[in-house]
Amino acid sequence: MSMPGPLQLESEILRLKKEKNAVILAHFYQESEIQDLADFVGDSLQLSVAAKNTDADVICFCGVHFMAETAKILNPEKTVIVPDLSAGCSLADGCPADDFEAFLKNYPDHTVVSYINCSAEVKALSDIICTSSNAAKIIKALGPDEKIVFAPDRHLGRYVSKESGRDDIVLWQGSCIVHETFSEKKLIELMVRHPEAKVIAHPECEESILRHAHCIASTTGLLNYVVDSDASSFIVATEAGILHKMSQAAPDKLLIPAPPEDESCACNLCPFMRLNTMEKLYTCLRDLSPQVDVPEAIRARALLPIERMLEMSR
Repeated sequence: MSMPGPLQLESEILRLKKEKNAVILAHFYQESEIQDLADFVGDSLQLSVAAKNTDADVICFCGVHFMAETAKILNPEKTVIVPDLSAGCSLADGCPADDFEAFLKNYPDHTVVSYINCSAEVKALSDIICTSSNAAKIIKALGPDEKIVFAPDRHLGRYVSKESGRDDIVLWQGSCIVHETFSEKKLIELMVRHPEAKVIAHPECEESILRHAHCIASTTGLLNYVVDSDASSFIVATEAGILHKMSQAAPDKLLIPAPPEDESCACNLCPFMRLNTMEKLYTCLRDLSPQVDVPEAIRARALLPIERMLEMSR
């Protein structure tokens, strides 16, 4: 079956979505064309809630693999499909479940709080899941006497430790390849050229970037800050896909992507997110493939910490 031409692709995707009774979920870091077609666009927490509440038969998740797994964990009876099954995540890949399980044996009396950017198997080893928007709230809610292991992002973990006044949190030493790419030297040079601009950053960034930020928040938090702020220009230190929604929500404001160390590459774009394309979105809806499944034993265990997160985030 031939691929529709560029002019027909959007209408064919919408036709298939209706025909299959599907819902399209897209992360902020997806290509702008995919974001514009999606029923829900958001960060991890928003999309988790959307996945839980949908009444569609098919969930088409335009993001990375762990996000689709989360949708399947919350909706075992639904068909969950992705445009590209190889769209992974450096954070999830950097925390293999077997290694993490061995690591946790050193901390048997600790509560395990895992960032949602991890595999279903790691979620199943965790007590609570968190997102960048609710991580500090969850850590604070556990209380000062609770011993905590935080995984897999060490930069988010360090930020949460500081925000919660906890210097005893055990951190798994993972990181995001995109959020580690930003250069402090180049950021300072950019700040000198744009002294009026507010620096906004995702907490997955290194401390050398975060210390210059006027706002540190999740992708949704950064978007809201741009919309609500009286400032007219912003230097944005996170994956550049968020600039699309920011420009739609605040068309009168200047958005400047923070520079990576190597400005000859598009290092501030997630290579995994960019594996999803309009053409792959069309074929996955057409064929209901590739599908994402989670073994029931793992799904049942992984569901508990996700539900605990959703309860604590209300």
